[in-house]
Amino acid sequence: MAALMKSVAGRALKFSSTANFRSNRCDKTPTLCIKSFSTVMSPPSKAIVYEQHGSPDSVTRLVNLPPVEVKENDVCVKMIAAPINPSDINRIEGVYPVRPPVPAVGGYEGVGEVYAVGSKVNGFSPGDWVIPSPPSSGTWQTYVVKEESVWHKIDKACPMEYAATITVNPLTALRMLEDFVVLNSGDSVVQNGATSIVGQCVIQLARLRGISTINLIRDRAGSDEAREQLKALGADEVFSESQLNVKNVKSLLGNLPEPALGFNCVGGNAASLVLKYLREGGTMVTYGGMSKKPITVSTTSFIFKDLALRGFWLQSWLSMGKVKECREMIDYLLGLARDGKLKYETELVPFDEFPVALDKALGKLGRQPKQVITF
Repeated sequence: MAALMKSVAGRALKFSSTANFRSNRCDKTPTLCIKSFSTVMSPPSKAIVYEQHGSPDSVTRLVNLPPVEVKENDVCVKMIAAPINPSDINRIEGVYPVRPPVPAVGGYEGVGEVYAVGSKVNGFSPGDWVIPSPPSSGTWQTYVVKEESVWHKIDKACPMEYAATITVNPLTALRMLEDFVVLNSGDSVVQNGATSIVGQCVIQLARLRGISTINLIRDRAGSDEAREQLKALGADEVFSESQLNVKNVKSLLGNLPEPALGFNCVGGNAASLVLKYLREGGTMVTYGGMSKKPITVSTTSFIFKDLALRGFWLQSWLSMGKVKECREMIDYLLGLARDGKLKYETELVPFDEFPVALDKALGKLGRQPKQVITF
């Protein structure tokens, strides 16, 4: 295969062999090339790559990558686990605003163990657990080589499924709770998409602050079970959309205060329901659009309720030079997960079963937990 791609170390590599994902194997094993006795090389790596944008189940393939030089400021990491996030799928499809040039290795977050370090690296040692922080593309491969500054050492006591997934979703939930409205104990927030990982994290992080949550879910099979699961996480109220077909949705609040802050990841009618709950001067933050339907806001909402509409994109927040702040919050969230105070469902899938995990992530097999690839 003549195509060139950049490894996660930023160096050009030729694919030594390829295999369609559905074969679940590689045809050849690359030969380790020792350049000199003083040169540190990574082991050969297996990676999930795409050479063009399109449907992930059509354009991704498994390849063997040859060893990569571990330069003096580099850290070679043996990946332990990495999730399949919706944004990963969007990058492969070519519709995400920020994406690596193709051909590229998939994946954006994950956790790994330090395998080797360059001669000038002092902050890491073999055996340390690390995550790319802020996240960095190319985590769907067995070995990743990147500069020391990319990696953040974490507590190995945290379960790997949380270490692999702590940044994109939990950090989004935390930032949205803290960045838009000053919330105090006794306040409330409202959100749609409450069964998503961000939604589940909002419930738990709000509860830790004494903030109540009003949670909206879709009408579908299993909604009663979903309601009970959210209640178990600490949700105060959970309503299906059909329950909200009343003239005054606020009559359903009981003793809960009108929320000053709402979160929308769905759009369409589900966003309108969030707006109906907000008190005068309230703010709705949009961080997703799963329904692919626009947000429609009445003139009344603007004039007589003075509602504000905002947006949140974690990538933009991370690009504002907030590496130190990001890592401090990651440590906080990992501590909560380690202590059982932050929970969400994931499914661990071996690397050689990636096609099955991808089908689940694409929604081909119905609603599924977050898919986390283990290496």
